[in-house]
Amino acid sequence: MEKQIIRKAVIPAAGLGTRFLPATKAMPKEMLPVIDKPVIQFVIEEAINAGITDILIITGRGKRSIEDHFDHCPELENALEKKGKNKELENLRNISEMANVHYIRQKEPLGLGHAILCAKNHIGNEPFVVMLGDDFYMSKVPHVRQLIDNYNRLGSSVLSVKEVPPKDTSRYGIIDGQKIDDKTILVKSIIEKPTPEKAPSNTAWMGRAILTPEIFGFLEKTKPGVGGEIQLTDAIKQMCKTQKVYAFYYEGKRYDVGTVMEYLKAIIEYGLTREDLSNELRAYLKSLKL
Repeated sequence: MEKQIIRKAVIPAAGLGTRFLPATKAMPKEMLPVIDKPVIQFVIEEAINAGITDILIITGRGKRSIEDHFDHCPELENALEKKGKNKELENLRNISEMANVHYIRQKEPLGLGHAILCAKNHIGNEPFVVMLGDDFYMSKVPHVRQLIDNYNRLGSSVLSVKEVPPKDTSRYGIIDGQKIDDKTILVKSIIEKPTPEKAPSNTAWMGRAILTPEIFGFLEKTKPGVGGEIQLTDAIKQMCKTQKVYAFYYEGKRYDVGTVMEYLKAIIEYGLTREDLSNELRAYLKSLKL
């Protein structure tokens, strides 16, 4: 398969965020701040820094604040300008100008697979990146850059994976495949949320991938699966039968900001990397004498 330049990303952000209620009753979980920036902004900045130029966000009911965040806000901009807060003004304008961002609404919560299918017309006949809107990554090499490098190396769809404790397999899509080297797997199948007894491994897909456009044909034929939803993993499983799909063990840390404990970890670990916060935060953590 001839490799194409990866320039588009799809960010599903239509989930209800029930694990963060009541905070997410009126605020999308993707807008939860990691200190002073919503997590979805980190996701988009990472994509841009890896060379992505076109971003499609799949939204749903109650997600309008995501669109507002990446739009201009003349009233706030004028207020900052009058007060001479030039640095804050520049940061605000950069948010609305950072990328070519588009939106499509998923009218019913029919699952991740259905959300990706909503992007079919926008993506066309190109490979594209899938990035969940509430995943926060910290790594020396940005996660999306790792994905693109592995796609360029392998020339086909590629999933980012890591090993999880066997007891946690029921939370992920689990890979069944053949190891090519220490970091790469040729995927034979992927099973959505199997129990530990039925899991073919403890290698879990972590929600980021580069997929070829053939995925849309498989999604159109995919019936509701686990949870009564159209699962992206079920479509990937079928695609494995007709073309090569790879998985690679990514480097770095991932935090599912849609869960309370992972959200707390993300804030602390990110805070420890901030020059303006790290010393005071470290001193505070030490003072707790945990």
